[in-house]
Amino acid sequence: MRILLAEDEPDLANWLARALERSGLLADWVSDGRDVLPSLAARSYDALVLDLGLPGLDGHQVLTALRARDERLPVLILTARDSLMARVGTLNQGADDFLAKPFDLAELEARLHALIRRARGSAHWHQSCGPLAWDAATRSFALHGQPLALTPREHAVLRVLIQHLGEPLSKTEILDRVVSDAHDVSPEAVEVLVHRLRKRLDGSGVRITTLRGLGYVLEPAA
Repeated sequence: MRILLAEDEPDLANWLARALERSGLLADWVSDGRDVLPSLAARSYDALVLDLGLPGLDGHQVLTALRARDERLPVLILTARDSLMARVGTLNQGADDFLAKPFDLAELEARLHALIRRARGSAHWHQSCGPLAWDAATRSFALHGQPLALTPREHAVLRVLIQHLGEPLSKTEILDRVVSDAHDVSPEAVEVLVHRLRKRLDGSGVRITTLRGLGYVLEPAA
């Protein structure tokens, strides 16, 4: 999963991006409100973490412009303004959640994962495809009830596929959600990882199918 982080404090943004990556959330960072909408137009994101005190365009202006375009991207507001009126105001503007600074990292991660799950139509911690199950709480896979051993990259690719069940993903779309800088990794690396996953899932009742011209999709085996 990839999020856009709009935050004007460099130290906080860099620390937060590194911390979120450890929980499976890749973060791109912009520090000016004027860069938020162009960044969202240039790349597909699963959520936006938006600081209200941005230069250029503040968070309120960015949120208003975003919702005026009928953009349904989940938005979590970060702000130092911890008051009832501030919370109510931003939620009425179209924000999906609100977290005051200073905040606990674990709470931010949990709120982001919950927002993304709800946006995809699933509020559950568990997702499954046939005999394959993903537990978001433990960040682990099980196949026929047994732990599935995967390398970190295999784990990341399979997680992306099960989180987008029924939705074909191209190699570039998968890569974009698996590595911090997709420009440094060839899309062919996804082919290798998918090949390895297919071997691990062979005969299990779940498979990764290639849809010509569209990409890969995870589905129960016929």
